[in-house]
Amino acid sequence: MGNKTFDIIVIGAGSGGLNIAVFANRIGLSTLLIDKSDKNIGGDCLNFGCVPSKALIHVARAARAGRNLEKFGLKSTGVVDIRSVMAYVKSRQDIIREHENANWFRKSGMSVILGEAKFVSQNRVSVGDVVYEGKHIVLATGSRPRAISLPGIEHARVFNNESIFDIDFLPKNLVIIGGGPIGIELGQAFQRLGSQVTILERGEKFLPKEDKDITDILYKRMVSEGINVLFHAQAKNIRENGKLAVDILGREQLLPLDALFVGIGRQLNIEGLDLDKANIELEESGQKLKVDRYLRTTNKNIVVCGDVAGQYQFTHAAELHAGVIIRNWFSPFKKKLSNDNLSWVTYTDPEIATFGISADELKKRGIFYETIAESFSHDDRAITDDYRDGLLKINISKKGKILGGTMIAPHAGELVQELIFAQTHDMSLSDIFAKIYPYPTAARINKRTAQNYQGRKLDPRSKKLLHMLFRIFG
Repeated sequence: MGNKTFDIIVIGAGSGGLNIAVFANRIGLSTLLIDKSDKNIGGDCLNFGCVPSKALIHVARAARAGRNLEKFGLKSTGVVDIRSVMAYVKSRQDIIREHENANWFRKSGMSVILGEAKFVSQNRVSVGDVVYEGKHIVLATGSRPRAISLPGIEHARVFNNESIFDIDFLPKNLVIIGGGPIGIELGQAFQRLGSQVTILERGEKFLPKEDKDITDILYKRMVSEGINVLFHAQAKNIRENGKLAVDILGREQLLPLDALFVGIGRQLNIEGLDLDKANIELEESGQKLKVDRYLRTTNKNIVVCGDVAGQYQFTHAAELHAGVIIRNWFSPFKKKLSNDNLSWVTYTDPEIATFGISADELKKRGIFYETIAESFSHDDRAITDDYRDGLLKINISKKGKILGGTMIAPHAGELVQELIFAQTHDMSLSDIFAKIYPYPTAARINKRTAQNYQGRKLDPRSKKLLHMLFRIFG
């Protein structure tokens, strides 16, 4: 590579880094993309997160659907071949990797270097013995699973989200430490594949960012499928006989254990970058970068994108960051990052989809709101497809503007898309009410919610007015 000076240097080829590098390259800016290896390109989402987990969930749902047909007279036999399952998972990754690899991006005119990047000054990084200079540098180095320190851990086979997709056996007893999205999704998937799953959660509920009315519904479903969920539970040690000792509010319980999955959070990938040479400062904890509302570090020419920003760790959050960064490079009017329109989905069955501003956040800001709830119990499509335990909750303003909400239902991530659109564009429930929905689409639950909200306006006074108008004009 002859050129050593670039308009843009991106360190990390995950979702956020790729969004920025591809755009910069497309408009003709000289762009250098750096990642540790070709296999790292695509980031956590492709390699260890969203893509493989959703492929695994797809297979697990198919397995459960097959068993559920027995009540209609169709019987299925046999056990799941976990090697075939993981081969399917990897085949899905390989399809996506066809257009997410170093050679693919090089063919588009982008410069790609594989290796460890380190800062050597405020605007220069080295990879090996070669130094590259950039007008703007993007840190998009992502995060990794947080490790656990547990006495006797050498007596167990331990997995995290980076190693679980290489598992070559189906654990008879799988214990999951951590009730976050990763643990809950994979726990349900492995239960459906044939493991006996136990989930340990230190708090009083799993998925702590979600509404309790919503998580209670998911909890009942998971228990009905045979999953053992223990709250206020903390792993203490693993005995030589392989059993896991767990403390539950002062009482010890021993759990059989064939495999242990650790999902206790993420750690940012910021070590080894020699950040001090670029005048990039850390917060007091030393675990996060000091970042402003424009995603700039203490070196204003170096910005962060994705997990390393230390906020929401979603692929689409990285895409949001990329949009803010790119916009600010081309405008004198700088835009601050806002997460008010962010949404996310937990891909359990049923799914949980959450969007916009939560009730807790609205309270903090002193914004008046009302939460309206709509059960799926009388929704016709929910009746035919047997998910009457679904629930939708929407936070609305005085004027009925959609501020945020949450839903639990099959395919909730798809059903809330029009609500996300409405919230993003400052629309109201009246706008949803005016839409004509084909019958009996699942999305009619949104119209039903709006219809019931509109129906509250039919108070005695408005009814009297309508009667009078009917007599005059009817």
